[in-house]
Amino acid sequence: MLFRKAILEQIAKGDVTLAFRRWTKPTVKAGGSLRTAAGVLSIDAIETADPADVSAEDARRAGFPTREALLAELESRPEGTLYRIAFRRAGDDPRLSLRDDAALGKADRAAIAARLARFDETAGQPWAEPTLRLIASRDGITAAEIAERVGMDKLKLKGRIRKLKELGLTESLAVGYRLSPRGRSFLGQV
Repeated sequence: MLFRKAILEQIAKGDVTLAFRRWTKPTVKAGGSLRTAAGVLSIDAIETADPADVSAEDARRAGFPTREALLAELESRPEGTLYRIAFRRAGDDPRLSLRDDAALGKADRAAIAARLARFDETAGQPWAEPTLRLIASRDGITAAEIAERVGMDKLKLKGRIRKLKELGLTESLAVGYRLSPRGRSFLGQV
C-alpha cells in the first residue's frame, strides 16, 4: 500500500488513520503491519466499502479535504473492490536504528556473514557481498549500474538489495543506494 508524501507526513503526525484502496485482492490484512516512510503502521481493520457510505469524516481521516476529493481519487482507478483500511502508527521503522548501529562485535559479523552466505546459496551464485562492495564504491550507484556489473536482471537485483536493507546494511537514496554505517562497519570501512 503506497502513500503520497503529503499523506505520509499526516500519518507521521497521527492525523491520517484511514485509507481507501481499490484492489482485486487486498495487499494488507487486519492484525498485520506495514512499513512506510512514516514508520510502521499497525493494520487494525480492513473491510469492503461502498462509495456511497464514505463520509466526510472518513475523507478527513484519509487525508482528503472533502468527501468529493476522496471519491474523485477513487474514481481515477475504478477497477477492483473498494476497501476501507483502518490503521495506526505503531512506531519507527526498526531498520532505521539497525542501520545506524555500526558497533559490530564478532558474533554480529558472523551472523551477517552467515545470512549473506545463505542469500548466495539460495540464489545459486555469489551476489550479496559483491553487491555490497559495488554499493560501497559510490553513494548513489543505481540498480541498473549494479545489475549490469554483476550480470543480473535489474528487478531481481532490486529485490535482493531489499534483503540487504532488511539487515540494515544499505540505504535507499532518492536515486540509487549507499552503504549504511552498519554496512560500512561490516565491510571494514569505518
